[in-house]
Amino acid sequence: MVKAIVGANWGDEGKGKITDMLAKEADIIIRFQGGANAGHTIVNNYGKFALHTLPSGVFYDHTTSIIGNGVALNIPLLFNEIRSITDRNVPEPKILVSDRCQIVMPYHVLFDEYEEERLGGKSFGSTKSGIAPFYSDKYAKIGFQVNELFDEELLKEKVERVIVSKNVLLEHLYKKPLIKADELLETLHQYRDMIEPYVCDVASYLDKAVKENKTILLEGQLGTLKDPDHGIYPMVTSSHTLAAYGAIGAGIPPYEIKQIITVCKAYSSAVGAGAFVSEIFGDEAEELRHRGGDGGEYGATTGRPRRVGWFDCVASKYGCRLQGTTDVAFTVLDVLGYLDEIPICVGYDIDGEVTTDFPVTHKLEKAKPVIKKMEGWKCEIRGIRKYEELPEKCRNYIEFIEEQIGYPITMISNGPGRDDIIYRNSPLKS
Repeated sequence: MVKAIVGANWGDEGKGKITDMLAKEADIIIRFQGGANAGHTIVNNYGKFALHTLPSGVFYDHTTSIIGNGVALNIPLLFNEIRSITDRNVPEPKILVSDRCQIVMPYHVLFDEYEEERLGGKSFGSTKSGIAPFYSDKYAKIGFQVNELFDEELLKEKVERVIVSKNVLLEHLYKKPLIKADELLETLHQYRDMIEPYVCDVASYLDKAVKENKTILLEGQLGTLKDPDHGIYPMVTSSHTLAAYGAIGAGIPPYEIKQIITVCKAYSSAVGAGAFVSEIFGDEAEELRHRGGDGGEYGATTGRPRRVGWFDCVASKYGCRLQGTTDVAFTVLDVLGYLDEIPICVGYDIDGEVTTDFPVTHKLEKAKPVIKKMEGWKCEIRGIRKYEELPEKCRNYIEFIEEQIGYPITMISNGPGRDDIIYRNSPLKS
């Protein structure tokens, strides 16, 4: 059975924990899009980890972790990440990398930095991981696939051909040092030696696994609102963050995806620029940020303070719909226990008209949140394992949000640990 674990909002919803938790019963976990520009924070028996490329199931010795063809693969970062977990007594994970996966080149990272620098105050808030230049090259058909590292003649010719246009930009637009073909080729030889033990025809491997009825998890990066087609364009990422893309980015038929677990935070957070209607500021934001997550709301990749806000029913309903949600995993609920009243964004006021439909970006920029307040439960809920044992006001909060978004909340995370989870039979679940 194939299950997808994806985000409903801007990313940072807690997908890593849910993947780590569900991986206990899985055989294969696949990263199917994105690169090292976002991180998943995991807390388990080995400690606390921030993963950037590795799937969040690498901590089990019975699983195979796969880097799918849809991923932006930064080979030295992957190599360092494997070492960073094995150095902390995590058993060597079984990792496969698609031979069709494309490589983040050293110049992609540089171009990302140079462009953000050039744009100044009009920049896109990039993590400067090379993601946009990488995907630009992929679709301009001048990217490098992993399998090409093993054909020396092809590699040499391609390096010389591709750097011509790169050097024109470096010299005339950015006024930066040029790329030397022999140095780039030497770097790619190093990449080849690093990645060789992991390379696999992943699509064929998964075809066999599906036929053998293995349990496969597709792990998405970021969330619906960062999708380049359906998100808050142009303040989006450069790969598709939707479960539908899981089939393409892993190499399996779309009809094999049977369950789509969409992760929603009990409040909202975001790293980077872009429309965020329910965002809060000042002391109110700082307190939520400080209390949030495990160790506060700071980006797992950048360390940047995340923007925070109240739960957004409009964005979350839209996010769940685009994902094709079968189950909602509701995370970091325990964080809200300090509040007397909990605000919830239930609509958007755009030019005096209230809507509950998520609009296109230029209308979104004008939207003001319509807020409903609910009574807080004012107590610690970590350690609770049964839904009916949660305080009534806490259950009221969950059930109100479930009604607003229209998708069943079947998992509730009430702490950072692997076992801090409540399973629930939602009345919306058929």
